[in-house]
Amino acid sequence: MIDLLVNGGVVVWLLISLSVVALTVGVFKAWQFYSTRPKPADAIEQAFGFLQQGKHAQALLLVNGQRNYRAALISSTVQLIDKSSLALDDIKDEIYRQAQLAIAQLNSYLRVLEVIATLAPLMGLFGTVIGMIEAFKAMESAGAQVNPAVLSGGIWQALLTTAVGLAVAIPVSMLNSYFERKAEVEAQAIQNDLQRVFTIYASASNSRQGANSKPTSVTKASTTTYQGAE
Repeated sequence: MIDLLVNGGVVVWLLISLSVVALTVGVFKAWQFYSTRPKPADAIEQAFGFLQQGKHAQALLLVNGQRNYRAALISSTVQLIDKSSLALDDIKDEIYRQAQLAIAQLNSYLRVLEVIATLAPLMGLFGTVIGMIEAFKAMESAGAQVNPAVLSGGIWQALLTTAVGLAVAIPVSMLNSYFERKAEVEAQAIQNDLQRVFTIYASASNSRQGANSKPTSVTKASTTTYQGAE
């Protein structure tokens, strides 16, 4: 195996370097998604249950201090609505700004994996072309006394870079697709959570307004009845 790497030349070592970078990014992203999971797993759904019951303090206890982006955004939204003097539209703008930053964190370093997955097979092909040129130059120099063994040895060394490039690109492409899907699902969940929070608050606000308007309606009806009786 070491002989193969040595015979592959500079291109193979560059591809190995790219694979090390991809592995580092993969480990980092795996740790990021693992460390930012909600604790407990159903904490967010429990928080929404408390919000629907109007128990905001209990909901905040579940989501406060978590590294999970969804929980942190729910906490920020509830606190801003409960304690801020900002208008609802301004609160939405601020929360959506925070959501965009969270989604950017979820997608961080994925472009590195994408570039490596695209670049690795091209570098392998480039190494093969260079190797084939060298092989045919050696054949031209040999003239009529061409040694087929030397020619075939140069060709397989040239093809080695393409094999290494594909060996790097295939798993990196799969890894990139996996993390992209994870980030996409998390982003959709964040959007859904924020819509749920605002809907819960809108429903509660409408209920309070309806409760406040009913006594007025009853008073007006009683006054009308009384005047009619006179």
